[in-house]
Amino acid sequence: MICGFARVSIDGQTLDAQRAALLAAGAEKVFQETASGAKADRSELAKALKALNAGDVVLVTRLDRLARSTRDVLNTLDTIAKAGAGFRSIADAWAHTVTPHGRLMLTVLGGLAEFERELIRARTGEGRTRAKARGVKMGPKFKLTPEQRRHVAQERAKGESVRHLACA
Repeated sequence: MICGFARVSIDGQTLDAQRAALLAAGAEKVFQETASGAKADRSELAKALKALNAGDVVLVTRLDRLARSTRDVLNTLDTIAKAGAGFRSIADAWAHTVTPHGRLMLTVLGGLAEFERELIRARTGEGRTRAKARGVKMGPKFKLTPEQRRHVAQERAKGESVRHLACA
């Protein structure tokens, strides 16, 4: 089965053009919703993904109708692949998983996204190290004043339980 997915971001936009293109391209069922691609909770997309069986194909008019971020696209494509289904975009001929060429392109895209994520992780770690060296304290602010913390430390040294001190 070819399962179409149409999405518009704003209530004022219409799904008619996407729906017509999906049906003309062979979609047997079209899931459609009005929701931002950046929004994590897209109920119609979730329904479409749950309805997939091995051999099915998810069809969209353009890749940006599926998701807004590379990470979200890759996660969604992974869900589709785990269902044994394929993916195809009408406007983006390279964005499909139904041929070896398309799988190669999406694998390269996934590799680049993973590489970027590792670069971000490394830069963040380096920034944290520099901030700590400058004396920046990481984590949430203390809820107790320095005097209260000293008092708690003294009471703990005397053997008082944390539970008792929290209730005091």
